[in-house]
Amino acid sequence: MATTADIRNGLCIEFNNDLCYIVEFQHVKPGKGGAFVRTKLKSIKTGKVLQNTFQSGAKIEIQRVERRPYQFLYKDDSGFNFMHTETFEQVNIPEEMINAPQFLKEGQSAEIVFHADTETPLYCELPAFVELRITYTEPGLRGDTATNAMKQATVETGAIVNVPLFINSGERIKVDTRTNTYSERVK
Repeated sequence: MATTADIRNGLCIEFNNDLCYIVEFQHVKPGKGGAFVRTKLKSIKTGKVLQNTFQSGAKIEIQRVERRPYQFLYKDDSGFNFMHTETFEQVNIPEEMINAPQFLKEGQSAEIVFHADTETPLYCELPAFVELRITYTEPGLRGDTATNAMKQATVETGAIVNVPLFINSGERIKVDTRTNTYSERVK
């Protein structure tokens, strides 16, 4: 059993019968009274950010989680199927557990986070940036705007991304999976 002295950013703990990551923490020692630790916890299941204050020296239960490399194979009625890149073990993940399922294409790598004690998948994370080819976009008109305007483009996975006017069909772009936005053109 750990105490509040073991708290650090990114640590996974059990809090109110839920698995939570510590997003940030601050050790506070007021002039009067006992010290305490103020934390922001992010629930793995719901994604909600909770604030909690622990008394200094309070017991916390650390949970072990493991990040494992997987490769996306295909999507069917039961969910998204991934294969472990080293053991070739396959796992099925529901769409709600993936951070950006609209950008998944066959053969793409991803990391699945497992609860080490129960071997259950918690969530799936795509790389921060993925390269996708644009299948359709309206042609942009030169001199059509005074500031940087955007237009909609459909990428090879079927997702729609806002891109600058100079991007055309057939080009490859880099998309940020955390914000679902255009990042840059790939040369």
